[in-house]
Amino acid sequence: MAPKKDHTSKLPPPREKPPYTKNKVKFEVYGEEMIEKEVKLAGNSGRIYLPPDWIGKPVKIIRIE
Repeated sequence: MAPKKDHTSKLPPPREKPPYTKNKVKFEVYGEEMIEKEVKLAGNSGRIYLPPDWIGKPVKIIRIE
């Protein structure tokens, strides 16, 4: 039987993420309007109040922090 080869010595060192990424991703979104607000506590959940003319319209929420 031939001796087992050690494959771990041939692996490159693990890459570290740059410190500025912090697991963030970039989104490109097309839309009509944008509002920047802070989520408020509502019971055991969060709530954002939006203008009444947005009722029934599709929206996208992106957490930035």
